[in-house]
Amino acid sequence: MTRPFRTAAVIGAGTIGLSWTALFAAHGLTVRVSDPREDLAEAVTEALERYAPHLAARGLDVTGIADRVHIAADVTEAVRDADVVQENGPERAEFKKDLFATLARRAPAHALLLSSSSAIPSTAFTGELADEDAARVLIGHPFNPPHLVPLVEVVPGERTGEDAVLAALDFYTSVGRTPVVERKEIPGFVGNRLQNALAREAVHLVDQGVVTPEDLDKVMTNSLGLRWATVGPFLGSHLGGGPGGYRHLVAHIGASMQQTGAGGDTPPLTAQRQERLIEAVEKAYGSSTYSELTETRDRRQLAVLAALDSTEKEEN
Repeated sequence: MTRPFRTAAVIGAGTIGLSWTALFAAHGLTVRVSDPREDLAEAVTEALERYAPHLAARGLDVTGIADRVHIAADVTEAVRDADVVQENGPERAEFKKDLFATLARRAPAHALLLSSSSAIPSTAFTGELADEDAARVLIGHPFNPPHLVPLVEVVPGERTGEDAVLAALDFYTSVGRTPVVERKEIPGFVGNRLQNALAREAVHLVDQGVVTPEDLDKVMTNSLGLRWATVGPFLGSHLGGGPGGYRHLVAHIGASMQQTGAGGDTPPLTAQRQERLIEAVEKAYGSSTYSELTETRDRRQLAVLAALDSTEKEEN
């Protein structure tokens, strides 16, 4: 680990902030929470009680978790001794601009300043910060609820230092998350752009009378959702091409898939860009054989199906 993380400040105690609070405390951090809501203490207590069983089910020792969480009178008190700050404020650039100016002034110089922003890149609200402060600001975007969903999108801004990126990777890994660095700022980052693209097509299909909302959800939960939970789109496509991999898939059904009309305004790939993409997929997964990859996929797929079956039996 590039630096120790002992104390975390959570700024903003909505759904995301409360989930972060429980996760950080369950991993042994001292957590100071700040939010102007009048019921802050009650909300934190309720969240810890609700989330503690979830975290215990993931193998964490939640004994005394509430003792590690403290209500701060204001932002200054919350960040006073923080090693890391996780901001969860409104999705407005001007709000974040003012808040991060305060965080930069009040937090220790070594503190990592992270934002849970869902769509706004950090460069949009750090323009007036000094270089040394902008260097420690970056996006740490989770998926709801972050105490259960592992992904954190780590997105550095134009002036974020590489040491801050490495520290963010260390921090999120230390609290059991799966951080992924995205090296180019783009509104919505990766996860939400994928989610929104699928949502647009889902709305279109229902609006056109192709399928009902209920049946569209059945399509997802009984096919793509299961597949992507274990392999993701690119590895899934790579395996869909059989032993010939992604290259074989593109050669045999790529053109016909482009004719479906899905994808909105995204232009088709040129031959050069398509070859570059194929090579990237082969570089990512070519070191393992088709048999090895499918065996791992099938084992994970069976585990997901077994978990769903077990849950369904409990619900019935």
